[in-house]
Amino acid sequence: MDFIDGLRLVDGPVVWTAWAAAAAGLAYLLWHAAFRRNGRRRPPGQAVVIVAAVALLAAALVAAVHWFLVYGISVLADELPGETLAWSVPAVGALLLWVKFLYGLRGGRKNRTALVGPAATATAAFLAVLALSAVQINIYFGLNHTVGDLTGTAVARIKPLDAGLTRAARGQAATELARWHGPAALPDGVIRKAVIPGTVSGFQSRAAYVYLPPAYRSSPRPALPVLVLFSGQPGGPADWLVGGALRSRLDRFAAGHAGVAPVTVVVDPNGSSSANSLCMDSRIARADTFLARDVPAWINRTLDVDPDPRHWAVGGFSFGATCAMQMVTRHPDVYGAALAFSSEREPSLAKERRKTIQASFGGDAAAFDRLTPLSLMAENRFDGHGVYFAAGDLDPKFTGYMDVLSAAARQAGFTVEKHRIANAGHSWATAANGLPGGLDFLARRWAIPA
Repeated sequence: MDFIDGLRLVDGPVVWTAWAAAAAGLAYLLWHAAFRRNGRRRPPGQAVVIVAAVALLAAALVAAVHWFLVYGISVLADELPGETLAWSVPAVGALLLWVKFLYGLRGGRKNRTALVGPAATATAAFLAVLALSAVQINIYFGLNHTVGDLTGTAVARIKPLDAGLTRAARGQAATELARWHGPAALPDGVIRKAVIPGTVSGFQSRAAYVYLPPAYRSSPRPALPVLVLFSGQPGGPADWLVGGALRSRLDRFAAGHAGVAPVTVVVDPNGSSSANSLCMDSRIARADTFLARDVPAWINRTLDVDPDPRHWAVGGFSFGATCAMQMVTRHPDVYGAALAFSSEREPSLAKERRKTIQASFGGDAAAFDRLTPLSLMAENRFDGHGVYFAAGDLDPKFTGYMDVLSAAARQAGFTVEKHRIANAGHSWATAANGLPGGLDFLARRWAIPA
């Protein structure tokens, strides 16, 4: 099973096999559904017309379904990246060819037994094209790198936070980081999971994941800075572990800083993969109270960390980055800095802003506007706070959002850094490749020695 779990889905044999199988499958469907009819070859011109018609119809169906999901029933808060829509077209085209082929089989043969073999082959051909589209879309989003990531096997093995790693097990205050000197040999960093109760908010979240760096596991244990992270939506905290490569990034940072890295808590602000709390206290949920009161209280109560808000940061990708901007602008007394990877301009439930305001504040636009980062930065000063922005250079919409937000943050007194991540779109590659720079930004603010 370890061998299967370790198979990579973004490069190597699985991708090559998917390409080869899809090419063979599409060729089979094209030959039998477009170039032949009742066992005879079609005239070339007629076959080309059929292929063109299928391609155009597939593109039209993808566009129509996408429009309906975004503007019709608002299942999606924004348009999907063009690359993912483009890779959906071959799958839909193969589906149309498959249906046409099966219809032709039934119309041209009376012996049903004779249909089984060709029908099974055609079905396998369609599934091969569908698999390639899924592989390529996954590669674009950069979420599941291995079979284990896809099945959740690796994440399922993470152990609950044990008592020996909690603050209560220590019985004394942690040593200040400035006075701490690490031993020559340090243990490895670890990841644990825990449920953070919504004591004040009543919010019910999914399990959080906690990264404890090598320095945390030393004795004496230093009081370390804190980084609270959020994932995208739809999604969940585990996305930071797989798509965000969180552990490897933090381990690498700790290795370059004498075992020191922030205690990192990946928190769920939504409650389920399909929910969207907007990270606000609204008609939907009391997510703001959960993130600004319950989460910090649990961290301070449970873990040996530096309680100084100047040494706390919040961050995230996409929806999570938007949430991070909300936290640092609404609660600068709790979070001193933010890492915003591909942040939206403002929180949203739907492409049409009025739908978001109606669902969250009963149509009260002023109540919604008062809580958005741009409004708060226009009305308040945030001197002494910092924001690290990053977006993929292949993601023009979100680099545009980054430009607007970073300009407003700088005007409001934030210390700002802004970066474009090379060869990345609106994908987890932006967060994974941007995180090391974000950690360096925080290290300079927190005076973590190299």
